[in-house]
Amino acid sequence: MTTISASKARQSLPAQLDRVEAGDEVAITRHGRVVAILINPEQLARHRAVEAWRQADSYGALLSQAREEPLKSAPVSTQRAEELVGEIRTDRSWR
Repeated sequence: MTTISASKARQSLPAQLDRVEAGDEVAITRHGRVVAILINPEQLARHRAVEAWRQADSYGALLSQAREEPLKSAPVSTQRAEELVGEIRTDRSWR
């Protein structure tokens, strides 16, 4: 990845776009800190796909873990659940 300052990027934008089009990533800095990265749309899609797969793997691990744990008792009794549903129905019919 190429790193350039914001002022240099302003002066050489067409050249930086050529680099990005060729597949390079260009980091733009301001006061020595990266504030933006120019990236080709296809590379961006690949980066996003990798992140989506990572999240999917994480969710899969959580589901596997949840399947192995015994079910906990219901936090709300059946009677209380029916009361809550009744309150919701009453509230909706009022509107």
